[in-house]
Amino acid sequence: MRDTSAVMPGPGVRTGPGGALRTVLRAPFTTRAWAEAAYCLIGFPLALVGFVLVVVLLALGTGLTASLVGAVLGLLLVVAAVGLARALAVLQRGLAAGLLGERVQAPARLRPTGGAFARLDSRLRDAAGWRSVAYVLVRLPVAAFGLYAVGWWLTGLTNLSAPLRWAAFDQRPAGGEAGMATITPIPVGGGAPHSTSLAGTFVAAGIGAVTLLAAPWFTRGVVAVDRWLVRALLGPGAMAERVRNLEETRALAIDDSAALLRRLERDLHDGAQVRLVALAMSLDMAKERLGAEGEPVADPARVRQLVESAHRNATEALSELRDLARGIHPPALDDGLPDALATLAARSTVPVELAVDIPERPTPAIETIAYFCAAELLTNVIKHSGARRAALRVTQQDGVLRLCVSDDGRGGAEVAIGSGLTGLMQRVRTVDGTLDITSPAGGPTAVTVSLPLHA
Repeated sequence: MRDTSAVMPGPGVRTGPGGALRTVLRAPFTTRAWAEAAYCLIGFPLALVGFVLVVVLLALGTGLTASLVGAVLGLLLVVAAVGLARALAVLQRGLAAGLLGERVQAPARLRPTGGAFARLDSRLRDAAGWRSVAYVLVRLPVAAFGLYAVGWWLTGLTNLSAPLRWAAFDQRPAGGEAGMATITPIPVGGGAPHSTSLAGTFVAAGIGAVTLLAAPWFTRGVVAVDRWLVRALLGPGAMAERVRNLEETRALAIDDSAALLRRLERDLHDGAQVRLVALAMSLDMAKERLGAEGEPVADPARVRQLVESAHRNATEALSELRDLARGIHPPALDDGLPDALATLAARSTVPVELAVDIPERPTPAIETIAYFCAAELLTNVIKHSGARRAALRVTQQDGVLRLCVSDDGRGGAEVAIGSGLTGLMQRVRTVDGTLDITSPAGGPTAVTVSLPLHA
């Protein structure tokens, strides 16, 4: 989920009437519009053939299964229908990925085991296969609308060429002829106008231009329905997706805990432990310099130097231990997330506008994740963005905590291997959170973290 209220529009986004008009006028000439039209054109024959084959197999299989004589053959035909639907789903996912950029993960392959009847039962209970059957059945009417949308493109181009066709073929009406007909994509109405002169063909061209401008949006609406069907029916399914996400987030949580322990061990070994060893050595050397009890100190200046060194090492060891403890659980969170974020904003070298509205306090685990996300994002603003100012906004709505950090820097932030944003995304996923980034080249950048209130 994305908190759009906290995302600042980029410099390339036009929200005024002029920008909307330019978007409409340019729509027929965009790669997306032509790709969606090609998707509708190619998808219809695939949908028609798939619908006919699957329906025939299902009808024959159901009919034979109802009779005692052909029950086994009927079940085999039903299984064949489900398998064919799965194969068509593979083609449809490839078509959607290639032309629409809609990449849907394929469901797990069915690997039935056991005897013949056990394998048959497994295939009949194939949930992903039956969802593919549902898609094939529902896809045909959607594909028919897609083909109708392609007709808008064709009629628009045909009418737009009316003056050229008039000049090239001289289609003046003779006798009782009505003249050159204007093709309309709308199947209802009182009939299309006819052009009886060259000037009249420009009316048809105007109708064609309007039709052509409307065609991409009609096509986009049909494609949006099909996108939803592909995501809902051709993916691994809600339960399987949930299990996969839980497995991934569990692995991420284990890896994160192991990395934290290794980092603590390394920091203790290379930092505080070294300081404490130096402290013990300094005290041991000072003890030797003091000599036996009752004897005068031979070199008081050296003893004082050793004690000062021991004091310095003890102070530095305490400071490093405090930093380590703060890395595990920031003490500022003891007073709640708003105070902790206020401390972060006050320490930032880039001016930060802070707005926090949290009626219900999240659980400690969620507060800790939110705090470290805010700290990492503000650090990125300071180190990489070149921003003059930043904003940190935290809101709570419908059981979701949304934290948005935005800046007026150079933009171009993205999730990449080895980047801090990748680590943040992995961290928020362990509690079913999400991370959304809006960062066009040239800025501004807005990163929104959405977390549940309870881990």
